[in-house]
Amino acid sequence: MIHVHAAAAKSIRSVMGHSMRVIHKKIWPEYFEAVLAGKKKAKFRLNDFEVEEGDQLILDEWDPQTKQLTGRSVTKIVTRVNRFTMSDLEKFWTREEIEAKGFQMISME
Repeated sequence: MIHVHAAAAKSIRSVMGHSMRVIHKKIWPEYFEAVLAGKKKAKFRLNDFEVEEGDQLILDEWDPQTKQLTGRSVTKIVTRVNRFTMSDLEKFWTREEIEAKGFQMISME
């Protein structure tokens, strides 16, 4: 996810043919800081909510120690969504490899 100006976001939504959703998700402090600094431009999340290109994603900083929101948030426009199931991933790796090694997410510019 990267920051997109309002006019560009409107263009994305009209091309995509859907109304922009506003989605709130919690984010831990160290990841929140990386988003603010522009170093984190992607999120690896469980596919348990609807999100599409052009949606507004509001990341609310969550302190896992106090189990409370800190009051800080950052807003981003979703520019790409990729969804994967275990069977999709097993085209590339065995289930045993996935369980043993996990995943890494690589962001590029």
